[in-house]
Amino acid sequence: MTRLLSVLLVLAGLIAATGAHAEKADRTKPTNVEANQMEYDDVKQVNTFVGNVVLTRGTILMKSARMVVTQDPEGFQFMTMYAPPNGLASFRQKRDGGPDQWIEGEAERIEYDDKNEVMKLFTRAKMRRLENGKITDEVAGEYISYDTRAEFFTVHNTSSGDSKPGAGRIKAVIQPRAEKKEN
Repeated sequence: MTRLLSVLLVLAGLIAATGAHAEKADRTKPTNVEANQMEYDDVKQVNTFVGNVVLTRGTILMKSARMVVTQDPEGFQFMTMYAPPNGLASFRQKRDGGPDQWIEGEAERIEYDDKNEVMKLFTRAKMRRLENGKITDEVAGEYISYDTRAEFFTVHNTSSGDSKPGAGRIKAVIQPRAEKKEN
């Protein structure tokens, strides 16, 4: 019974781990995780989901081959999602500010720090903002750090998070904004 309660508490803690993205209403939604297998280490406060992992919470959708969630003594969650072989882990979430605005990303590894509300994408990383089904902005590099509170991100050409000459290039596509019509 204690083990079941601990597992339920970790799953409830996932709410905090995924709620700091763009759509503020997602914070109050239940978190659902589906996977082929789950292991929970109560002593280390580590929960591991393996096999076609799908996390949904409100408008958030995250997919990976494996997801590891740890909890610190203060109750903050730290989540790491790993891509399947030759694939990518991904996330998608509705943004505040309009009826059809989204942000999505993918990488070989995605880390989310609940305490600082920062998402990090490592290796073959891409992020896109979409409006009405069309990409408005897109960035790609080996490392992307995304502050979900400020909706601010940085892109680097190495997966260590620092840029080095000759290590490749980052790419960005910024679409022109449509002019607003005056009445």
